[in-house]
Amino acid sequence: MSLTPSTASTLAIFCKVVDNYGDIGICWRLSRQLAHEHGVAVSLWVDDLASFRRICPEVDVAAQVQEVQGVRVLHWRGQDGVFAPGEVADIVIEFFGCDIPPGYIEAMAARTPRPAWLNYEGLTAEDWVEGCHRLPSMHPRLKLTKHFFFPGFNERTGGLLCETGLEARRQVFQHDKAAVRAFLGRFGLGEAELAARKVSLFCYPHAPVAELFQAWAEGGEQVACLVPEGVARDAVRDFLGAEPLPGAHASRGALTVRVLPFVSQPDYDLLLWACDVNFVRGEDSWVRAQWAGRPFIWHIYPQDENLHHKKLRAFLARYASELPALCALSLGWNGASEPEGWSRAWQALHAELPLVEARAASWIQEVLAHGDLATNLLDFVRSLGQTPENQV
Repeated sequence: MSLTPSTASTLAIFCKVVDNYGDIGICWRLSRQLAHEHGVAVSLWVDDLASFRRICPEVDVAAQVQEVQGVRVLHWRGQDGVFAPGEVADIVIEFFGCDIPPGYIEAMAARTPRPAWLNYEGLTAEDWVEGCHRLPSMHPRLKLTKHFFFPGFNERTGGLLCETGLEARRQVFQHDKAAVRAFLGRFGLGEAELAARKVSLFCYPHAPVAELFQAWAEGGEQVACLVPEGVARDAVRDFLGAEPLPGAHASRGALTVRVLPFVSQPDYDLLLWACDVNFVRGEDSWVRAQWAGRPFIWHIYPQDENLHHKKLRAFLARYASELPALCALSLGWNGASEPEGWSRAWQALHAELPLVEARAASWIQEVLAHGDLATNLLDFVRSLGQTPENQV
């Protein structure tokens, strides 16, 4: 059960952009879903409107306050500021422990009733999150309790962000060959590229892109690699022999690399759905690749002391325990192991793709069985007794 418009809460999300598009990507999807599907009045505080505009062209980077697709967007300019209790939302989400302004916290403590305060944590398949999900944390000075909310892959976590009807829309699009061709045709793909194995590439700068390009170019299968502008800039420039601007493309051997403009979130979903294999990074595109039902390779956000390798292995153990080629290429892509050779690694994955495709389909149903994150989050807040219908 979710909140209905007649009992709708107000909700504030505070987002500091660290990973360019992943942080704001997650917050924007959550904001839209809460507003559109649950009737929640959402205020989204963002410190980097330029990155936001890359995934939502409607955003005005000069505006302090604006409404975008039914969400109130505020430019978060710093930690200063004085807030009145009446300005505090019913639900306050601190994304990835981003330290919301002290003045806002003071107003939260002065508000009657006090708001539900959640720390929305990063997604991981590690077992420890199941013991930390929903745990309370008392403020050291004020009468406030913050709860940790972890997205995840089973019923002991908060689930994954997934809009109502997403799976049905994906299936309709992927079964409509004309729609797929028309979408890819917007980016200039010719017949040879449309007939090739289409791979989307979204990764961090340190990925071994040049080595993978060489493996594809020397391989026996035609590959069309579609790269958003600004991604893997050096490797793409070297391959093209020109600046990697939208529309630029070149072919070498069996590989064609084409640069795409950075697209909105809905169009990025279509790109993932239209490609045969997707290389994704961070958290937002990683989750969307899972919903795409296609084979994907995840480039995880790097952490000190290679802690991200542990996180990667935890996910692979859950998702790909019976897919050795996918595991090997994923570990090599992330520098967690040294592949015997990129050509061999890709050939092994190519042979395994039917099994990977079957796993991608079964995984969707497995994760969807635990509900979607937005609904689970509101249900948790309701369990705290802090939704409007319990505040009268």
